[in-house]
Amino acid sequence: MTEQLRLMAVHAHPDDESSKGAATMAKYVSEGVDVLVATCTGGERGSILNPKLQGDPYIEEHIHEVRRKEMDEAREILGVKQEWLGFVDSGLPEGDPLPPLPEGCFALQDVDEAAGRLVKLIRTFKPQVITTYDENGGYPHPDHIMTHKITMVAFEAAGDPERYPEAGEPWQPLKLYYNQGFNKPRTIALHEALLERGMDSPYGEWLDRWKQFEQRERTLTTYIPCADFFEIRDKALIAHATQIDPDGGWFRVPMDIQREVWPTEEYELAKSLVDTSLPEDDLFAGIRNN
Repeated sequence: MTEQLRLMAVHAHPDDESSKGAATMAKYVSEGVDVLVATCTGGERGSILNPKLQGDPYIEEHIHEVRRKEMDEAREILGVKQEWLGFVDSGLPEGDPLPPLPEGCFALQDVDEAAGRLVKLIRTFKPQVITTYDENGGYPHPDHIMTHKITMVAFEAAGDPERYPEAGEPWQPLKLYYNQGFNKPRTIALHEALLERGMDSPYGEWLDRWKQFEQRERTLTTYIPCADFFEIRDKALIAHATQIDPDGGWFRVPMDIQREVWPTEEYELAKSLVDTSLPEDDLFAGIRNN
């Protein structure tokens, strides 16, 4: 390699980095790649999803600090660097009609202005590759959609000296990917593998509800072999104790079945300034040794 490879993963909340692409990041860290997670918000409005911790008055009163400590632990497990962009969690609005988003939250920021913080981080860290969410946010959480929007602006602007001149020397990332780990082929494959073995599947409801979230079938371009890092991924996810029930559906598929049936994490190549052949098995395809 002619220079250090650097990967930036842009996520909405603490815990997203451990549920989307975590095994990929751990794999690249093991290979000497410099990996940075950019976390847009502090997760302040996230619900306490682990039933064992619900009703804990300390956690409820100090959710911001608790989630920051969880992020510290997950970061150490994955071996990545991590930076906060400092926006305020928008929460997930529920009801019909949906209530307005809270004043000052991330999803209500001006996109170009908010993208400036990410541009500064890109120019400082100098990643060749960035991963984020697609235009639907992976699922339609307002913070995930906003994360997509600012990442698209920042990818284009970071290399332009006329844009955000106060954000440092220009740096142009070469590839941008959408996380597509929760894809239909993977879900069906694991679901059928469990049923074939006479086991219960946690994916029945997922498949029933798929149309609710999926706007269209996504194009999977890149399959990263990272089964050796699935256990690290799960440990990082469990570190986000307020968000993840260790006895929940995330962990119901035995590790040996996961490794046998679906040993990769998937991505959709959204932008590339280098030549590459699809499908890929490396986020740095077309970059290494160029």
